[in-house]
Formats: sequence, C-alpha cells, structure tokens
Amino acid sequence: MSCSHHQHDTPTTTRLRRILVVVLIVNVVMFGVEMTAGIAAKSVSLQADAIDFLGDAATYAITLAVMGLSLRWRAGAALLKGASMGLFGVFVLGAAIWHVVNGTLPGAQIMGTVGFAALIANVFCALLLIRFREGDANMRSVWLCSRNDAISNVAVMIAAAGVFATDTGWPDAIVAIIMASLALSSSWQVLRQALSEWREPRVTETA
Repeated sequence: MSCSHHQHDTPTTTRLRRILVVVLIVNVVMFGVEMTAGIAAKSVSLQADAIDFLGDAATYAITLAVMGLSLRWRAGAALLKGASMGLFGVFVLGAAIWHVVNGTLPGAQIMGTVGFAALIANVFCALLLIRFREGDANMRSVWLCSRNDAISNVAVMIAAAGVFATDTGWPDAIVAIIMASLALSSSWQVLRQALSEWREPRVTETA
C-alpha cells in the first residue's frame, strides 16, 4: 500500500504520528519488563498487564498504518482492535481462574515495584494522547488503551498490597478479573462506534 498520504499530513497529524511512535516504543519496552517480572513473581495481574502492553503496541502500530486513510479503513482497524481487547479480556479471565485453582502465591514486592514503574510509563503516554481522546473510533481506541493501562497499574499495586497483607493470591486474581472486565467493556465501546463508522460510507452511498 502506498504511503503517499503522508505528504498531506497536517501539523496536528504529524504531531500525533510522532507521539504514537513514542508510545509504541514505551509499550514494547514495558511488555518485556512486565512479562519477565510477572513470570518471576507468578503474578497473573502483572502478566495480564504485560499482554495488555503488547496489545497496545499493536494498536498504536495499526493506528499509524491507517492514519490519513479513509474513515472506512480507520473503522476497520478499530474493529480489529476492539476484537483484540475482547480476546485479551477473555484470556485474563481464564488465567485468573487457573491461578485461583492452583493456589498460586505471587511475589508482592516485585508486583508493587514493577506496577509503579508501569504506572509512570502509562501516565506519560496518557498525557501525550489526552488531546486526541475525542476523535473517531480508531483514535478513541488508542485513548482507551492508554487510560485502561494507567487504571490497571494502580490496581496491580493495590493487589500487591493485598497479597502482602493476606499472604494469599486472591487479591492478584481479583484485580486480574477487574482488568479483564475493563478490557471487555472497552472492547464493546470501540466495536459499537467502529461498526457505526464502518456502515456510514455505505449509508451515504445509498442515499
């Protein structure tokens, strides 16, 4: 596919493109950090947040690829991202149940430390993206990813405190379930708006 549409970028689009490159890099790095820490700490909420970082990196890459294309293309990308959010939610629910059944006890100190580092990274990304939160479904999905991550990081730190206080894995599993619910809710929001935008060109053509 030709990238000639880049030649018609407005100053706002150029600024957004640069911001997306930055947050893409941040998310890839944090995926590696959190997944390594999540496996070491046996924490399902950390591993879930790591997978979310990877999914967000894919979201930003797709957004960069379709930026400047027609509404139909952007809506199609948003449909893909909304579906991936839903799959993430289902996966995390399954992982949380598995950890509960097996009685896993996560490492609270690692959870708290890495969760705080991830929070700083996500607040940084959210502040960069906040001005674009009212755009089309494609941009809304980008903003929701960033917002959800910041909320998830706070939840992971709360889970770490709960694991430390109770000496059980229940707080970790409960937070993972909350994260999954948030992902499923966001998936529905993005899919609903994206489907509306996907149909819009057809309605216009029919009229």
